[in-house]
Amino acid sequence: MKNERTLVIIKPDGVQRSLIGEIMKRYERSGLKLVGVKMIVPTAEHVENHYTIDPEWRRVTGEKTIKNYKDKGLPPPSEDPLAITTIILANLKKYMTSGPVIAMVWQGVHAVKIVRKITGGTEPLTSDVGTIRGDLVLDSYQLSDTDGRAVRNLIHASGSVDEANKEIALWFAPSEIVNYRLVQEQILYDVNLDGILE
Repeated sequence: MKNERTLVIIKPDGVQRSLIGEIMKRYERSGLKLVGVKMIVPTAEHVENHYTIDPEWRRVTGEKTIKNYKDKGLPPPSEDPLAITTIILANLKKYMTSGPVIAMVWQGVHAVKIVRKITGGTEPLTSDVGTIRGDLVLDSYQLSDTDGRAVRNLIHASGSVDEANKEIALWFAPSEIVNYRLVQEQILYDVNLDGILE
């Protein structure tokens, strides 16, 4: 469990708003270790491969979007989940290729869940105060739908360990991930805290 890894991408809006350091600091303060990082401008094909890495993404995302509209008392743009995700994917490709992104691999116990907790919910408007999205973004699904664009929520964070492993392999070569020790790992993971006192 101590070596669990997750993928985080600071999206173009996070880079353009000079929030790279603030975002990284929040994950680092939790005790997670940064083991891979790079800046790239992804291609549309790479973005599509990323979002469709789970073969069920199109259906699940479409169904979830329809449900969210109905829960808010709004008519969904379509009752067909695949028609909805066609629009979502086109908007995501435009958004994610609009400028550089920072791709990162974070490692530590419960890395996937810790990162998602710190990041906050997908929609900034309804994200909890104290999360990155809740504190640093004012966008909403309603505004992004009105504007015909993807919601600007600063970050992508893997949703499960399996998804993280697949996404990391898509964004990083094994040689781009560094194995090393941090002094703080002895405090975080040593059972007896041996060696603190001399």
